[in-house]
Amino acid sequence: QVQLVESGGGLVEAGGSLNLTCIAPGLPFSSYEMGWFRLAPGDEREPVASITWSGDSQYYADFVKGRFTISRDNAKNTIYLQMNSLTPGDSAVYYCGGRFVTDYAYTVWGQGTQVTVSE
Repeated sequence: QVQLVESGGGLVEAGGSLNLTCIAPGLPFSSYEMGWFRLAPGDEREPVASITWSGDSQYYADFVKGRFTISRDNAKNTIYLQMNSLTPGDSAVYYCGGRFVTDYAYTVWGQGTQVTVSE
């Protein structure tokens, strides 16, 4: 069973930055759209950003536009999420997900990495 592995979370002060990494060993990576989602206590999981298999198109949720950047390296089966100008509202568990190009839903997930932004 393919498992995505996230890393890079942690505790940071408001205004700071973090760079999340998601590795997908064993996944036919270039056949997957990849995305980042987040889940905060009391909320539903929400999409943050996604990137097409080729990397030539990205989607961003309105609340992260201009602050977060998603990228991928297909040679390394890895995606990244550079997060700048973090606010306490960004505190959540961040999950990496994968959607096969012919599927409608994300079917591959990681365990998540905690991001906590202090005042």
